[in-house]
Amino acid sequence: MSSISRPPNKPKVAFIGTGGTISSLGVHPLELQGYAVHDKRMHASEIVARFPVVNEIAQVIPVDFRNVPSPEIYFPAQRALRDARSGAVGLAAHRPGRALSRAGYHLRMRAQQVDIAVIGAGIVGIACAYYLALSERRPKIALIDPLAPMSLTSAASGENYRNWWPHPVMTAFTDYSIDLMEAVATESDNRLHMTRRGYALATRQADPELLLRQLHEGYGPQGAAKIRVHKAGSASAYRPAESADWRTAPDGVDVIQDRSLIERCFPSFDREIATVLHIRRAGDISGQQLGSHMLERVRERGGRLIPGRMVGIERAAAFDLTVKGEEALSSVHADVMVDAAGPHVAEVAALLGETLPVSTVFQQKIAFEDVQGVVDRRMPFAIDLDGQIIDWTEEERVLLADDPATRWLTGPMPGAVHCRPDGGERGRWIKLGWAYNRRPAQPVADLPTDENFPEIVLRGASRLNPGLSAYYGRLPSRMSHYGGYYTMTRENWPLIGPMATKGAYVAGALSGYGTMGACATGALVAAWILGETLPDFARPLGRARYDDKVLMQGLLAASNTGVL
Repeated sequence: MSSISRPPNKPKVAFIGTGGTISSLGVHPLELQGYAVHDKRMHASEIVARFPVVNEIAQVIPVDFRNVPSPEIYFPAQRALRDARSGAVGLAAHRPGRALSRAGYHLRMRAQQVDIAVIGAGIVGIACAYYLALSERRPKIALIDPLAPMSLTSAASGENYRNWWPHPVMTAFTDYSIDLMEAVATESDNRLHMTRRGYALATRQADPELLLRQLHEGYGPQGAAKIRVHKAGSASAYRPAESADWRTAPDGVDVIQDRSLIERCFPSFDREIATVLHIRRAGDISGQQLGSHMLERVRERGGRLIPGRMVGIERAAAFDLTVKGEEALSSVHADVMVDAAGPHVAEVAALLGETLPVSTVFQQKIAFEDVQGVVDRRMPFAIDLDGQIIDWTEEERVLLADDPATRWLTGPMPGAVHCRPDGGERGRWIKLGWAYNRRPAQPVADLPTDENFPEIVLRGASRLNPGLSAYYGRLPSRMSHYGGYYTMTRENWPLIGPMATKGAYVAGALSGYGTMGACATGALVAAWILGETLPDFARPLGRARYDDKVLMQGLLAASNTGVL
């Protein structure tokens, strides 16, 4: 060391410690692997102290910046790092070479500037961007998502809609959304293939008192005028779902308690069905076409997609959003942000330091070609409300009960298994679904579909439509088994409106009704952001409802949260 020359005037050098690789310590000084496992990183002053010889040639000023792994140094921190180096005569920054090159790219890169950043390009995020883009103000909008638009849960939508819920707030919300979907259907020459054969909710109860009370409660003061009861022996003006045209279909609800009428109008149903609630303002749409139509309009008005996953948010005068793409990090500067990240909505909120009262579960569906024509193409979306024991043979039941992993399949199962024709009157496919899973899970890229689910849902659906038993053990080769993550609040209401962070809004927790509720959600978010008049039902759909103890007690005590 004595051979080192000592300049008369030593330069000042700032050593900025950002917690990179060389700051990490292993168990042994010579350890080369696993050093990060011990989560011990030296600060800049500690590193400088270990190499006192450098003070022979320079005045080293250690700067403790952010003592975290290099990949966690995102754009706002890089900007601060740039500011820190500007006043130094020289600079030494400890970080791995790869991270250093990425940081250098970041320091030279300008952030993308937008007015509003919508996190999530599923049907809900696209709807938020759509209604914001329609504003006369024409804000500059970016949709941020690591996946292609309408992927993940939006790609697994049941694509159904209905305006009945066991609470008038949710009924008003979905009525509003249907109004908006009908407007899109009219504008686009029904590009979204909107139909309205209704929902047929079936039960073996001859007098389902609780269900009928919930029906009246859901429609509120107007319920009496909307609900038509058809009992045995009475003159009936019931109109079967003969037409799929949403413009001519009836409104309200038909409560059918005449078994002969049920058998005549729903011939594929189990003969034990005693009551059918036919919700008339209900049907199906193409969620993909709805999303495509709205996305095209967003692009026409200057909106754009930014591929990448949100990994950092910093809030100052505006939002600095760090987005991780396939090749590098990028930054988006936005005045307003909307968390519409679907099953990742809580993760994005956590980047703001906020917690959302949501959980996520994985639900599955199947679709297959009804080669035997079991389900009439004119049938409405049908739901068996009653719980059941799955129709296994005795031998199958013994085998299932013998295995702890499948024993649950021999016990009581919840209701709400559903079936509907898919592909229109000329199609041949049907969809089956059963949201019996209640186990929360973190979303993963490799969907955890259960290979037994197709047979499980088939047997469950055959209780309402016994003809489906023809497919036991031999589902057609043309069959699709898919699933999606559904994020929900405990009361199964969405979260739409301002977050605790100023300038941030949430549009999420639309578990199982994202397609039917997307338009209303987008319009409400736009109204919140633009300061427009909100409908009466809007505020209870936001986080403010948790301050209303009476409302929340009623919702949490309800036996029906609208899950179908």
